[in-house]
Amino acid sequence: MIIDTHAHVVPQSLIEALRAETRLFPSVRLHSDGAAPRMAFAGGSPGRPIQPRLCDLGQRRDWLAQARVDHQLVGGWTDVYGYDLAGAEGADWARFYNEHMRRDAASLPSLTALATVPLQDGALAARVLEEALDAGFAGAMIATQPNGVGGNLDDPSLDPFWELASARQATIFLHPHYVCGDERLAGYDLVNAVGRLTDTTIAVARLLYSGHLTRFSGVNLVLAHAGGALPYGLGRLKRNCVIHPGEYADAAAGFARLYFDTVLFEPRALRFLCDVAGADKVMLGSDYPFGIGDPDPVRIVDDTPLTAAEREAILGGTAARIFHIDCACGGTP
Repeated sequence: MIIDTHAHVVPQSLIEALRAETRLFPSVRLHSDGAAPRMAFAGGSPGRPIQPRLCDLGQRRDWLAQARVDHQLVGGWTDVYGYDLAGAEGADWARFYNEHMRRDAASLPSLTALATVPLQDGALAARVLEEALDAGFAGAMIATQPNGVGGNLDDPSLDPFWELASARQATIFLHPHYVCGDERLAGYDLVNAVGRLTDTTIAVARLLYSGHLTRFSGVNLVLAHAGGALPYGLGRLKRNCVIHPGEYADAAAGFARLYFDTVLFEPRALRFLCDVAGADKVMLGSDYPFGIGDPDPVRIVDDTPLTAAEREAILGGTAARIFHIDCACGGTP
């Protein structure tokens, strides 16, 4: 089974529910004045348009067949995770999102849903994650900035989330934010080209040096976009430990616990990632439905010098194992 581990959904039923009942969430606003709906949270400005391919299951089914993908793990869209909301409302929003994600996945057997959690509150994030895992979700997708814009994943207030995820041996897919906080990214669509890579690199470097990845060793943490600059900069991360003896956790030990997707477009880079991290830590990804994603994700695997065992692991073996996908039937567990 070929499994795509990196894709996004905004359920159409969620949008319709918000249209039908505007008072569901006092701090969430749905704007439908343009070609595509947009959402605003906690009094902020409306975000990016929700493109139809995020919602349309028919287009997704056709793309999966064209791309030779048998099964797809789908997380939410980080733009609408609602990390700007106050804790209680954020938890209700995450539960609402998860309810509609599960409906979407149930209507297309080739999908398995990843939950959303209110990462702005570590205790509530743990509670919502536990509820989602108990309900059958394969894991969760979270973003790199728990305050919506800003914040760190190694903040002690998030320890309850990491503790629960580790205790349940949950698989967590980490995705960068669109807003990366550097004004130099304003031109050339640099947010997509390099900003997201930087965002992941910084967020996970903090997890490495804080010791989170060895302290909460039950978590399977999957990084979008092949981990940004982390595989290429591993030597520098290790050197920084050497020149600060005893001050930081072992970056190499933490790095060894990471998983990566294949959204990097360059076969030589995929071969390097496999050499550095191990092919058993690399899984197919597409970033569907976005233009910066890979429209033919299997091709990079075809074009990379890989052994049969490496190819099997990347295309689906590892994903089936850590996300608990039943390859015999092709459906969700």
